[in-house]
This record gives sequence, C-alpha cells and structure tokens, in this order.
Amino acid sequence: MKFKMNPITIGILGFLLVIILLMLGMPIAFLMMLVGFLGIWTLTSFETALSVIAKNLYGVVSHYPYTIIPLFVLMGGLAGVGGITVQLYDTFDKWFRKLPGGLALATIGACAGFAAISGSSVAAAAAMGNIALPEMRRFNYHPKLATGVIAAGGTLSFLIPPSLGFVVYGMLTEQSIGKLLIAGIIPGIILTLFYMVITVVRVMLNPSLAPKVASDTSWKEKLYALKGVWETLLVFLVVIGGIYSGFITPTEAGAAGAFLLFLIIIFKRKAKIKGLLNALFETVRISAMVLFLVAGANVFSYFLALSTIPFAISNWIVSLELSRYAIFSIIIIIYLILGCFLDAISMMVLTLPVVFPLILALGFDPLWFGVTAVLMMEAGLITPPVGLNVYTLAGLVKDVPMEEIFKGALPYLISILITLIILVMFPELALFLPRSMMR
Repeated sequence: MKFKMNPITIGILGFLLVIILLMLGMPIAFLMMLVGFLGIWTLTSFETALSVIAKNLYGVVSHYPYTIIPLFVLMGGLAGVGGITVQLYDTFDKWFRKLPGGLALATIGACAGFAAISGSSVAAAAAMGNIALPEMRRFNYHPKLATGVIAAGGTLSFLIPPSLGFVVYGMLTEQSIGKLLIAGIIPGIILTLFYMVITVVRVMLNPSLAPKVASDTSWKEKLYALKGVWETLLVFLVVIGGIYSGFITPTEAGAAGAFLLFLIIIFKRKAKIKGLLNALFETVRISAMVLFLVAGANVFSYFLALSTIPFAISNWIVSLELSRYAIFSIIIIIYLILGCFLDAISMMVLTLPVVFPLILALGFDPLWFGVTAVLMMEAGLITPPVGLNVYTLAGLVKDVPMEEIFKGALPYLISILITLIILVMFPELALFLPRSMMR
C-alpha cells in the first residue's frame, strides 16, 4: 500500500530516519539499505523494494570490475608481509635524518611510498605505527608529533593511487576508475610535500618536538639506501604505468600488482604462512565492508532518485544567486563537519547521491571533483571525534592518549586545505594526466 504523500516529503522523512539511526549507532551500510528499502516500498511496492535489494546485493559482489577492491587491499597486505614498508622507512631515514624532524619526514616519505602500492589508509597507519614509532621514541620525539605524523601520513593511501577512495567514487558516480587513479598522482605528490613542510615548520617553531639526531649518513650510504625502493617503484610502474598507457585495465592492474608482490615475497623468502593468512583475512574484512557500503549506497540512491530530492536540491541551489565556487565552498564545509562524525568511505557513499548531481549541474568536472572529494575524505580520517587513522594508532599505542594523537594530527589539515585551494585555482593539476592517457 502506498501513502498519499509527496515523494519529496517521503525523501525528507528518509533523511531524518538516517540521522536517527546514525545517532543510535547502526552500521551505515545496513542503515542505508534499510531506509532505502522502506522508502522504495513506500513510493512503489514491497515487491519492487525486495527486487532492488536483491539485485544490488548480487550485482555488487558479482560485478567483475569490483574485484579491484580486494586486489588493491591485498597489495598493501603483501607489501607489509614482504617488509617493503621497513625498507622504505630506512631509505627515507638516511636521506632526511639531518633535517629538522628528519625521522618524521622519513615517516611521511615512507607513507607516500607505501600509498603507491596500497589502497588502504588504515593499513598504512598501522604498518608505519609499528615501524616508525619505536624509532622516533628511541630518539625522544614528542609523542604528539610522532603519532600525529603517522596518522596524517597514513591518509596519503586514500589519495595516491592505487586508492580505495577513487575506486568507491568511480563506482558510485560511474566515472572511469582508471582516470580517477591517474588524477590522484600530482595532488598526492603536492600533499606529501606540504605534509613535510608543515612538519619542518612545527619543529622549527618548537624544537622540543624533535631533538636533533647527532649521526648523519654519507652520500655513499644515501645512494646505496635507494635499493630499498626498487620493489615499490617496480610495482607502481606496473600498476599505474599499465593503467596510464592503456595496456591493462584497473582490475587487471590490481591483479598484476598483487601477483608481482607475491613473487617479490617468494624471491625474498618472506612467504610466512601466518603473515599471508593475516593479509588475506584483512583483505576479506575490508572488501566485505566496502562492498556492503556500496550496495547500501546503491539502494539508498535508488530511493533518493524516486523521491526526486537530488534533482530538486540541484535545481534550487543552481537558481540561487551564488557563484558556483561559493556553493562548492559550502559543500566543502559540510564535508569537513561530516568528517568529524563519519569515516571516509561512509561519508562518500552517504553524500554523493545528493552532491554529485549538484556538481554536474554547476558545471564542475567530475574527475576534478573526485580528487577534491577524496581530499575531504582524507581530512575525515584525522578529525575528532571519529578519525579512523587516529583510532587505529590509539589501538597500537596504549600509553598515548587519543586526544594527544588528534592534537598531533590536526595541523596537517592545513596541508589538505592548501592542496584543495591549489586544485581549485589550477584544476589542470588533477586533469592533465587523465586527459593525456592512451585510452
């Protein structure tokens, strides 16, 4: 039975129910599926609602391109098993040791390198927490800087390809995942450099955060240390180079990257059963979470389309006498606020059904907006009270209060916002490489 109610009114009631269920702590994937189901049932029929649920659940887990998610996650797990993160940290340590906050800079560099072969920011934060934190503690780095730089550095895996952020954005908006991944390269480099600049400035303003390291390394040692990045460069060139050249699809690139990392592990004789099982378990856990989120978002999007709310909001905002950049700024502020309460992927799947039609109506490039959206999702990984990277580190470091980790990570929000402003002023920084792709 259908209620004699305006579709927009039903859509608004659906949003109110979403807020209530969020406050009650219901997992967002099931929340969106439930609200979407009830909304579709109200606007059409019970049979239609059941059909939408069944088709989306089956479609998400059986759609071939979606296998890119477990493959990208597995790459990060295998990189950890192969000790690649340790090698990256050792290499950057030898190059940055004598600079202000040298070990923190090495951590950021290693996080960027790890991001180039892993799509999971949480995995990056956990891996670097186990490797870099003991070293920074050994040299009496302040816990606020040591934990903050790891939490912030881990966010680079959400922007630098291969990135789950771009994969989910592409799935939800039907944009080319390959072009999105390539679009993240230059912004990822820019953000990494700004992270390093913020670190140096913090240490120069407050030298007690990072005592000087007495020892230094010769140029011979620095050059020899570069051997620690060959695996990362090789995997990155195969995966991202293959996508850019059009030689392989993103899904094939994920498979090639995972297989190449497995061969590297075999070659280095680090194929331990326990480590491989842990990598597979984490891959299944993260992949199931992301796929359920996408399925829930698809059901919720179907309901919103029936309610006509996204189109009504788009038409209303476009009719306002505001510049499109003023409206874009409002969207960014909303993302910053939501990032305080939702994890990155949940925020993306919840907002894009409404925000993306508006972005298209305003005439913004969908690839460019994908980069800016992922940047804002990165901010949500380190903003209180729900910063997933901070929670990950807090689980590893029992003697550092979570508030201290948040204080250490928050200055890096400045880097994210500066990178965003640069992308707004020079959108070609995100669009040049995708436009020059072979296909």
